Amino acid sequence: MIILGIDPGSRITGYGLIRNLSNKIEYLHSGYIRVEGKQLPERLGVIFSQLSDLIQQHQPEHMSIESVFMHKNADSALKLGQARGAAICAGHYAGLEVFEYAPREIKLTVVGQGGAEKEQVQHMVKRLLSIREDLQSDEADGLAIAICHAQHQAIQHKTGIPVKSFTRRRSLRR
Repeated sequence: MIILGIDPGSRITGYGLIRNLSNKIEYLHSGYIRVEGKQLPERLGVIFSQLSDLIQQHQPEHMSIESVFMHKNADSALKLGQARGAAICAGHYAGLEVFEYAPREIKLTVVGQGGAEKEQVQHMVKRLLSIREDLQSDEADGLAIAICHAQHQAIQHKTGIPVKSFTRRRSLRR
């Protein structure tokens, strides 16, 4: 199964693709979308369009995304929510099942502690996926979100307890 992890942002959206095998996870591809444009609708369109292209190219079965968390600035939280919405729409439009995970849950799954620093997440992602080159922080976060989902899928497989998604799989895959 191929999993696409998304770290949404209105200026930089990170992503990571992994293959979840029965006994290991493999790194496939990662990067980030640096969103240009002055108007928010234009930036959201770029996120939707570029993620749609990425999905079409790599054909993931699942998308995992970071859930909304409170920012110090309400305006920033709203923009983050809108960027997240554009990413979710791209996944839903492609027929992916979309799963969300809280930032603390992602850090706990990947690093072992919910309050881990960004550098710790980057280090563990590189180690878990045997990546030697440096990763941009949003790119590493996208991979961490995909790893988190892979771990939850493994638990589901062993226990039979389903992982909750907030979209239903559709047959509109393009």
